[in-house]
Amino acid sequence: MRIGLYPGTFDPVTLGHVDIIQRAMALVDRLVIGVAINRDKGPLFSLEDRVSMVRAECDAITAKTGGEIVVHPFENLLIDCARDVGATVIVRGLRAVADFEYEFQMVGMNRALDASIETVFLMADARRQAIASKLVKEIARLGGDISKFVTPPVAQALHRRFAPQT
Repeated sequence: MRIGLYPGTFDPVTLGHVDIIQRAMALVDRLVIGVAINRDKGPLFSLEDRVSMVRAECDAITAKTGGEIVVHPFENLLIDCARDVGATVIVRGLRAVADFEYEFQMVGMNRALDASIETVFLMADARRQAIASKLVKEIARLGGDISKFVTPPVAQALHRRFAPQT
């Protein structure tokens, strides 16, 4: 069985993430979505909320396409998480050249830690290349339209998070 790991903070999960998940499903028998705890990034949503949002998006994907997706929170090294879930491939999405530079360094470090685990890069769909969770949060915080970047349930969660407190 080919098991892939697609890691990220998913704060929040965007249509760009969904695109990579759907395309990665064609490459593996089981796709594990590794939701990173990553306290250094100071996520807007709790781990539980992010896992729930990712799980809802993945349930919608598997309902349409079949396949197996597992959502797995993790706080350890990415390579250790890959070993923990039995992944032989790490899936990473690329939006721009700036992403590649960082990802290139990560691949080198991960290969040094465990050369048996490959990394596969999927280029973001052209319609999704500009989507970044950080920018989506900023647009939502300022009251902008985020419907082109996230699904309706994620948009609702963002709007609730940024609703004025009374």
